[in-house]
Amino acid sequence: MHDSISSHDLIVLLGILAAVGGLLALEPVLRVPYPILLVLAGLGLALIPGVPTLELPPDIVLLALLPPLLYSSAFFTSLRDLRANLRPIGLLAIGLVVATTAIVAVVMHEVAGLPWASAVVLGAIVSPTDPVAANAIASRLGVPRRLIVIVEGESLVNDASALVIYRVGILAAIGGAFSAPDAGLRFVGAVTGGIAIGLITGYIVYRLRRPLNNPRAEIALSLMTAYFAYIPAELVGASAVIAAVTAGIYLGWHAPELMRPETRLQSLAVWEILVFLLNAFLFALVGLQLPVVLDGLQGESAGTLLGYAAAICATVIVVRFVWVFPATYLPRLMSRRLRERDPYPPWQYPALISWIGMRGAVTLAAALAVPQLTDAGVRFPGRDLIIFLAFCVILFTLVVQGLSLPGVIRMLGLESDGDRAREESLARIRASEAAVDRLAQLEAEEEWVREDTAERIRGLYRFRASRFTARLDATDDGTIEQRSLAYQRLRHELLDAERNAVVDMRRAGEISDEVMNAVIRDLDLEDVRLDA
Repeated sequence: MHDSISSHDLIVLLGILAAVGGLLALEPVLRVPYPILLVLAGLGLALIPGVPTLELPPDIVLLALLPPLLYSSAFFTSLRDLRANLRPIGLLAIGLVVATTAIVAVVMHEVAGLPWASAVVLGAIVSPTDPVAANAIASRLGVPRRLIVIVEGESLVNDASALVIYRVGILAAIGGAFSAPDAGLRFVGAVTGGIAIGLITGYIVYRLRRPLNNPRAEIALSLMTAYFAYIPAELVGASAVIAAVTAGIYLGWHAPELMRPETRLQSLAVWEILVFLLNAFLFALVGLQLPVVLDGLQGESAGTLLGYAAAICATVIVVRFVWVFPATYLPRLMSRRLRERDPYPPWQYPALISWIGMRGAVTLAAALAVPQLTDAGVRFPGRDLIIFLAFCVILFTLVVQGLSLPGVIRMLGLESDGDRAREESLARIRASEAAVDRLAQLEAEEEWVREDTAERIRGLYRFRASRFTARLDATDDGTIEQRSLAYQRLRHELLDAERNAVVDMRRAGEISDEVMNAVIRDLDLEDVRLDA
């Protein structure tokens, strides 16, 4: 092993793994979303002297990393919220992407001298936003739910629209020819084909998973679904990105009827850590490639490169502000029916959406996936500059905009409208009422339901319904909530005692690790359930 990998490389690898583990531990302590930490870690990695370089084949980067990132975002996106906010999401995810791509292409063609096709590729790369950092901050500070929904929906759809344009630009750059009518037809065909393949894939996977009752098999199938949609679309020339997104939305909508509780808990944990690791790998990869990229830019002075970086960062930020305000108010100005259905929002809403324009993993993956050579066998024009500028946009938007976002939210005076809390309380009340009704039916029809057991359970559900009803009552004095919190505290203490007793039995050799893990898992589920 040491013949092919030096001790230095092994130490560097160990350091990278330790840094990823440290980020996992630091995120809740620093209360900084992990994409911000990752981009700083990637930059720090690039600045360490003697770090080995790593350059994966571009197609592997796109195929291996992008499908699960796109699929997971789509799967956990609310179809109801997408439909309800289709107009603002469409204006941002399609209109703003086209505008940003075009204006960035013009600026970088004129300022940096990039060929038109390469400039379009760069514009498409920096167009899509990443919601992870923005939503983590906005949700924590209580930003109105609709703004979060719009930002999430935009980031989902604009990944697809930007990467379709990106693909057209790549084909033009490596082939050396570009036809607007041909590109338009290719765009429509790619989108239509991608949606069709995504729906077919989603339906087939749905039928396969419906009868399953095996968490391992179901989670493995869910991890492969993104590739089941992505690869066939890639093979037939459709939009693989849209196929993966469509399959994710379809299966996300049907998820409640697909997964049992155990599978749902395990699946959520698996996807959360997978998305984190993919993001960590991407930023580590760019850190290992940046020295090579900078070596390829040695013909440019540091001042010139910083000027290019400032120009593109200013462009993406200004274009977003210039687009968002008219897109918010002009449609209402032109349509009375729209004004009546959806009145003018306060100016703080478009101001915040304008500032939430952070770029992340998709931008990075697309930049690293730019081909190294054209069809003529020469190096892709401006590839090193494209990767460098894409990283600069990610760095600036995540660090500057991301870290300033809490202050901007407070300055704008945006407070939560309480919609989510109200909807959650209503859902829990309805669920408790349904359980009480079903209990009464079983008590009347089934002999195995004991009267004392039914009464005890009925009291539990009545208390739960009263607790959440009180949350909706502005005049409530909080007595019921205090009783509930006291009960939860007592149950937490007792569950801790149960866990400690089981661990002591394992230490004494009275039970196996397998038995201990099974019992503790059940106790953990009950512990988590107490807070609901």
